[in-house]
Amino acid sequence: MLVGLSTFLVSGCSHQDGNDLLTQLREGKPQEFLQTSVDRMATLTMRDNLDSLYLLMSKLYLRNPDELKKSGFLDARIAGKQVRMAIEQQQPLPTLGGKKDLAALRFAMSPEFLGDRVGAFIYAVGSMLVTAHGNRLEFYMTDAINPTFVSNAARNIEIATWILSQRQNKNGEPMLFSNEISEEGSNLSFAVEFGKIVARLDLLTQMLDERYRRIGLNYAQSLLFLNFLPVQ
Repeated sequence: MLVGLSTFLVSGCSHQDGNDLLTQLREGKPQEFLQTSVDRMATLTMRDNLDSLYLLMSKLYLRNPDELKKSGFLDARIAGKQVRMAIEQQQPLPTLGGKKDLAALRFAMSPEFLGDRVGAFIYAVGSMLVTAHGNRLEFYMTDAINPTFVSNAARNIEIATWILSQRQNKNGEPMLFSNEISEEGSNLSFAVEFGKIVARLDLLTQMLDERYRRIGLNYAQSLLFLNFLPVQ
């Protein structure tokens, strides 16, 4: 039987170009077998959203070179690496005094904050995303993600985008230069990238809602038709 199955897999997949089943199995990571499709989507969503944040951080350092000087680093890549490690290892950023997620975001965009505002802002948003996903960056079948918190994170990103574009210092200048619309041209790449993060979060929310809705429906159906629920 095993020989027949292997023959079927080889012959059945041989007609597919480069991305056949056996190739996918070989290239897949062992931990992926412990993930449902929604778990995998949540993991990829987190990865892509953090990558978007790191891209925004690089762009913000370019537009706000004085903030890079405040970081104590001469290279934006090194400054960004410190922020990235703090987010992914869920460690506090020293300049924020131990504050994380929403508390850090409020402080980072307040007049009282005197440190590297770019690093603090990106760290605050990143830690908020991690918190909303149950303090995890990867997700497996044993993990639960609250869709309400993910949806709230999307709304928080929208608020953070507005703050970034509107909040000014005592001199009437933006606390951080980002989007720009002028006679010389327009640069809305910051809003576009933040929009991608929001879209991914909203899609994940819908997937999570459907996942838990199906669990509830399956349970209701089992009661309606007097079906016992499987235990293995």
